[in-house]
Amino acid sequence: MLILTRKVGESITIGDGSVTVSVMDIKGRQVRLGIEAPGDMPIHRMEIFLKIKEANEQATAAQANDLDALSGLLKGKGDNA
Repeated sequence: MLILTRKVGESITIGDGSVTVSVMDIKGRQVRLGIEAPGDMPIHRMEIFLKIKEANEQATAAQANDLDALSGLLKGKGDNA
């Protein structure tokens, strides 16, 4: 992990410079950040990102379970024919 110190009004760039993170304000223990990035690049707070990731994993698992159940049904029909 890279740890940087920035003051209000200072920025960092990420990657090829297409993402810029600026310190907008500091109040007590909270830091307000401004993020400039291409419109097709999703930006989420970590807690939201983790919920999205969990939902995607659950959807994938459900689809795999559905395929296994369907496979079992199809095998059963083939045995009776």
